[in-house]
Amino acid sequence: MAQKPSIPKGTRDFSPEEVVKRNYIMDTLRDCFGNFGFQPIETPSFENSETLMGKYGEEGDRLIFKILNSGDFLSKVDDTLYREKDSNKITSRISEKALRYDLTVPFARYVVQHQNEITFPFKRFQIQPVWRADRPQKGRFREFFQCDADVVGSDSLWQEVELVQLYDTAFTRLDLKGTTIKMNNRKVLSGIAEVMGETDKLIDFTVALDKLDKIGEDGVKKEMLEKGISAEAINKVQPLFQASGNAKDKLDMLKGLLANSAIGQKGIEELAFIVTTVQELGLQSARLEIDVTLARGLNYYTGAIFEVTAPEGVAMGSIGGGGRYDDLTGIFGLKDMSGVGISFGLDRIYLVMEELGVFPETVSANTKVLFLNFGNKEALYAQKAVTKLRQQGISAELYPDAAKMGKQMGYADKRNIPFAVLAGTSEMETSVYTLKDMKSGEQQKVSLEQLITLLS
Repeated sequence: MAQKPSIPKGTRDFSPEEVVKRNYIMDTLRDCFGNFGFQPIETPSFENSETLMGKYGEEGDRLIFKILNSGDFLSKVDDTLYREKDSNKITSRISEKALRYDLTVPFARYVVQHQNEITFPFKRFQIQPVWRADRPQKGRFREFFQCDADVVGSDSLWQEVELVQLYDTAFTRLDLKGTTIKMNNRKVLSGIAEVMGETDKLIDFTVALDKLDKIGEDGVKKEMLEKGISAEAINKVQPLFQASGNAKDKLDMLKGLLANSAIGQKGIEELAFIVTTVQELGLQSARLEIDVTLARGLNYYTGAIFEVTAPEGVAMGSIGGGGRYDDLTGIFGLKDMSGVGISFGLDRIYLVMEELGVFPETVSANTKVLFLNFGNKEALYAQKAVTKLRQQGISAELYPDAAKMGKQMGYADKRNIPFAVLAGTSEMETSVYTLKDMKSGEQQKVSLEQLITLLS
């Protein structure tokens, strides 16, 4: 007996219904991106290994899918190297390409490679799959889509304001009202580390602080102590643990805490500009709040940091995030190219919309009307109507076989096709069609023109 086929762990098949709903999200995002002036680009699914390796840290490098060279890929490995069994040394000889790990590094490569063709500031969006050799688990896959929007070539804070508006617009369009856009600033975090006298412990401090909502104040302080941060240093930033109130309250707290830090004050100024400007412009349905514990991608971001959470009542991690980076293209030799970008978590957005039941009823993979088949002559008469309906943008199909009527009706029922058309000898003689509402069971004889009107 043949073994049942399967797919690799960490990958998924998508049903017609799932594909249509995912496309609805992506089409909505594309429309929003275009409305804000972002231009689409696409990059290859695989890059040269040297483009990707060394850009994500040791852990990231380990998760990059390598592609074996064509032909006899072991021919370049001599016996001495082979006997060493050092996979890192062998890999460089047998693999020169790799699947992209994210869209950011390929975007940086694109900007550097095409810098003489690009008009800066360059606003780009990209919706494509990426691959990571991660351990599959709930909500984490080896193949998934990223939806990114970035602006490079400008250090203006108006870009951050627009990205907040873009988040608000997109999630409002997707009917995910009540999302929270959390914001912090890398300069503020650097200032806090400076005030503590623990500049060299910035990463350890912020990684612990980021867990405040999960392990509480005592847990965070314990982790900081374990990382070698002194109790005296922790006491200096005690106000962070009691941070509350609106944006103004948090900014006032930070101003007092970071009074002697120039970089910290600069971060506060940037936060204040974004918050004040967004408040003046207004948001449709999202909330913007300052989160002094937010520290995502600290090795990468240099200014504003964003993270978006789902509406209240939905147990889901972040559904979006991003921030400002001052030297994205520096990894490829093009210095001082500042940028800022955000991403949308397609898979998590899908799950949240499913849980809240906010997909429009019109988002369906269903055919709108099925014509029953009573034989070749009748099928030809039906197919002429099907052709006319399709020309009017109405999804219609003819059942391929002249099967029993019950089987054809059962097919329409299982596929949730809302209407069926009976076109037999009597209908042909009078040039009409019998339209049946599959939900109510009501039937009526109509002309082709009436059929088009009723189904439009």
